[in-house]
Amino acid sequence: MRTAPSLSLFAALVLAASTSHAAATTATATLAGAGVTGVATFVAAGDAVDVHLVADGLAPGSVHGFHVHETGVCTAPDFASAGGHFNPGHQPHGALDHAHHAGDMPSVTADAAGHVDVRFALAASSVDGEQGFIGHSVVLHASPDDYVTQPSGNSGARIACGVIAAN
Repeated sequence: MRTAPSLSLFAALVLAASTSHAAATTATATLAGAGVTGVATFVAAGDAVDVHLVADGLAPGSVHGFHVHETGVCTAPDFASAGGHFNPGHQPHGALDHAHHAGDMPSVTADAAGHVDVRFALAASSVDGEQGFIGHSVVLHASPDDYVTQPSGNSGARIACGVIAAN
């Protein structure tokens, strides 16, 4: 008889721990800029982060660099307050299949209506914790990332910015 209550208590503790952990493993940023709006969602998936960006107000067919930046401040009009790319590992800027900043992400392409709806995974990334995205900002740039130019990929002006907050 004593085993069942202990097992129930154990199950309740495991459920509580997994529920509180799940709450800390999702985050959202609402992006805004001159005529550009969007929402970026970050979901922990093991040792990776699944990212979903939905944005509007872009030029049809345009390609944009998209990065997590070091500071969780988005002061218009130029969003310089967001700082440089989030780079706790002190890596060079680059494509995801090479050494790269933790904040480096793929460029995104607007459709014929100026809308972006894209999903991708970032390996070896974290939503929360000391090296996680929460508390930083996410920036959409005017130009595509060349993945070569240091330190930011020559992505041009910052056209939209949002602070990444835990859900």
